[in-house]
Amino acid sequence: MTTTPNPAREEILGKVRMALLRRIDAPVPPVPSSTRVPSRIPGAAGVEIELLLNEIRKLGGHTRRIAQRDEIAGAVAELVRAEEINKATTWETAELAELGMADILRGLGVELVSPHAGPRRLAECDLGVTSVDAALPETGTLLLRSTPERPRLVSLLPRVHLALVRPSALRADLGQAFADVRNDGYFVFVTGPSRTADIELTVTIGVHGPKALHVWSTELS
Repeated sequence: MTTTPNPAREEILGKVRMALLRRIDAPVPPVPSSTRVPSRIPGAAGVEIELLLNEIRKLGGHTRRIAQRDEIAGAVAELVRAEEINKATTWETAELAELGMADILRGLGVELVSPHAGPRRLAECDLGVTSVDAALPETGTLLLRSTPERPRLVSLLPRVHLALVRPSALRADLGQAFADVRNDGYFVFVTGPSRTADIELTVTIGVHGPKALHVWSTELS
């Protein structure tokens, strides 16, 4: 199979080669050692969790460490009151079912919407609850896979996003996180609440995503 040369492309590449004083048949120079970043060496799980939560707080997120299973109901009740949650949606994963998240919300009088509802109904939700597939402590970034039981809109459309992260989700760096999702068709990176800036650099929170991000570390015993 042959391809037809693109004159515009060849012209651009020719100018680049001329600026770099290189011929078209010149060998590719080796990558300088100074550009190679070694893999990050993580600390103990407790230290990494605290680093992750601290970075999230710097980004305007709200964090909490939960060590006992019986703390969850009280924490959810506080969140519902503080954020005035009336309607919520949640991933239908084994992890969240084990924590009883849907039952807790129903018990608080919160209306639950199916995570498979259309975008309009999900956008009407005050709260979207997800787990976390990978977390990067250095930047406070969360990685969320998108699968049939993990609809991506649950983390994108409600005005408040609650993400529950276990220590097993911690990753040393972006390289490890990308290795996890190498064969995935879609995934989402979350770093703080949604921020949008106009041409005058005026930052507005929550225009193209959740206005508030709550991240709880569930180190349950």
